[in-house]
Amino acid sequence: MKAMLRAERVARLAAEADAQARTLLIEKLKLTIKKRRHEKFGQSSERGALLDQLELQLADLEENAAQAETAAQMAAGDKITVPSFERRKPVRRPLPEHLPRERLVYPIPAACPCCGDRRLRKIGEDVSETLELILRQWKVIQRVREKLVCRACEAITQPPAPSHPIARGRAGPKLLAHVLFAKYGLHLPLHRQSDVYRREGIDLDVSTLADWVGASTATLMPLVDAIRGHVFAAERIHADDSVL
Repeated sequence: MKAMLRAERVARLAAEADAQARTLLIEKLKLTIKKRRHEKFGQSSERGALLDQLELQLADLEENAAQAETAAQMAAGDKITVPSFERRKPVRRPLPEHLPRERLVYPIPAACPCCGDRRLRKIGEDVSETLELILRQWKVIQRVREKLVCRACEAITQPPAPSHPIARGRAGPKLLAHVLFAKYGLHLPLHRQSDVYRREGIDLDVSTLADWVGASTATLMPLVDAIRGHVFAAERIHADDSVL
């Protein structure tokens, strides 16, 4: 009886996983067709919003399909076999070779677990890799300018003060670049960024972030003007009707 119930559960999960995969494929094809039409006939704000909504729906479908796939695999192991349906675990692509590798070597027993003899020699190793993310690290950089006095004339000398992207600013260039990219590249509003930073233990209110963005904009204007001059110096400028 238990075997029959388990077989029925495996078959049900396999069917659900297959249905999710088929639905996901259909939605991907629909999205591809809409994108092709969008590229051919131009863009309006309504069509752009529709594509964004389809992208979100597709992401939800991918999550549901992955959940169903995992549930089916956990129930049946490496392979699920039911009448007219067979699903294998997908072949995983290797992790990026350019990423640094950190070896975690598990401690080995001092003696043979079978006979207790301590004369063990290495004959090989099994290596499994997992992709990991190191969380963002906050730190305060102290720029120290030591003061020196001349023993002969008692003149005081000191290295010049370092330049900052923002006059008298307390934000480093990397932090400013991150805030700007999050706002304009990832479309993450400043109040959302403030909430994220607060959860990480850094209290940066919206007004502070807004001051940084405004000051950075003023600082970058010479670069913007140079790019504008380079673009407008051309005989013709090609552009589309994408909404910014």
